[in-house]
Amino acid sequence: MNAQVTIKADKTRMYAEAHEASDVVARQLAANEPLLKKVGQKLRLLNPRAVVTCARGSSDHAATFAKYVIETKAGLLVSSAAPSISSVYAARQMMEGTLFIAISQSGKSPDLVRAAQFAKDAGATVVALVNVEGSPLAAIAHHVVPLHAGAETSVAATKSYIASLSAILQLVAHWTEDRDLLDAVESLPGNLAKAWTMDWSAAASALLDARNFFVVGRGVGFGIAQEAALKFKETCGLHAEAFSAAEVKHGPMAIVNEGFPVLIFSQNDQTRAGIDDLVTDFAARGANVLVAGAGIEGGISLPVVEGASPFIEPILMVQSFYRMAAGLSVARGFNPDEPPHLKKVTETV
Repeated sequence: MNAQVTIKADKTRMYAEAHEASDVVARQLAANEPLLKKVGQKLRLLNPRAVVTCARGSSDHAATFAKYVIETKAGLLVSSAAPSISSVYAARQMMEGTLFIAISQSGKSPDLVRAAQFAKDAGATVVALVNVEGSPLAAIAHHVVPLHAGAETSVAATKSYIASLSAILQLVAHWTEDRDLLDAVESLPGNLAKAWTMDWSAAASALLDARNFFVVGRGVGFGIAQEAALKFKETCGLHAEAFSAAEVKHGPMAIVNEGFPVLIFSQNDQTRAGIDDLVTDFAARGANVLVAGAGIEGGISLPVVEGASPFIEPILMVQSFYRMAAGLSVARGFNPDEPPHLKKVTETV
């Protein structure tokens, strides 16, 4: 730990920017509705044969979320592009009739920009979800979906990540004309405000002296588990690995023993039964289990917003998580706004 840091969690930019998420999403929904109605209509006419996502860091975790939403709601295969295929190997791919979704806060990482250009040249329809509308990535895209997150100065992405998830849901809802999904998205601002009030301090206490642990999710919650594991590394100096609840039993379970910490995200959908069984397995091994979204015997239950759609539950959980992570970072002696060796915009090639 870095005992030199004396800042307060609620005075950090990470805390302040994450707190803005409710207002960001409200602004985004209002501003983007006419645009996404038109984009949704064009996607129905396009009738893509598959979807390819392309992103880095937190945006790539949003792409994981997009995979589950699109595959369950639109019934299309979704694959994650490896940007180096175009940016390093300059390999041409056959992408006619596909939808290429690029997600980036800055919209200027050279590898993402080149991947989007290669996809466009190869016949894909490019949709860019970006926070900077005047970015090189936006200039390439056929359709630009602004995140409307505003300036984000903390190295740790928070409100821009939540804005990406919200934009994905709104895009898919208009594309598939799914009224239930659109209603769920429209409930996000109010529910995000509630999620910010959830007290996850028990998780911060349990993880204060941790060194290694797992973060687990499944389905639409898996991308949130990936994001949480990254934030633990970035802001708390903690080595956390993200696993699908289905994959964690295939090898990783071997290192789970007495006192091993596990943070689990569990939305109330078809994945819940399997998550419950996994929690039982972890508890039987003596693991220190923390669960958001489900009750647990012998572990710690983290409070969540009740009654929300399973498609937005993970977004609400990550909002509660961000507040806890800012506090844990400071408690461990770090400054979440200035992670060592990192900068806000990482430009990979």
